[in-house]
Amino acid sequence: MSFETFLIWIGIGLIAGWLASAVVGGGFGVIGDIVVGVVGSFLGGMVFRGLHLRSPMGGLPGTIFVAFVGAIVLLVAIRLIRSITTRSP
Repeated sequence: MSFETFLIWIGIGLIAGWLASAVVGGGFGVIGDIVVGVVGSFLGGMVFRGLHLRSPMGGLPGTIFVAFVGAIVLLVAIRLIRSITTRSP
């Protein structure tokens, strides 16, 4: 992987993670948003591929959209897990 590719991944992760945390709420800071966005891009790719869906746009905007959807799914899952584990018996 080239340095340019690495920077593109970081940029997409930052944008997708920041947008998802703005929609869902409860961001994790810049580094956390990058991680959420990058993991969300993998998750979004699996969700779209598993449901046989295509991004409504192509190129970089389409990649950011798929990562954004995956980041939202990830943040909602994190919230669910947190709410289940912090409930008092």
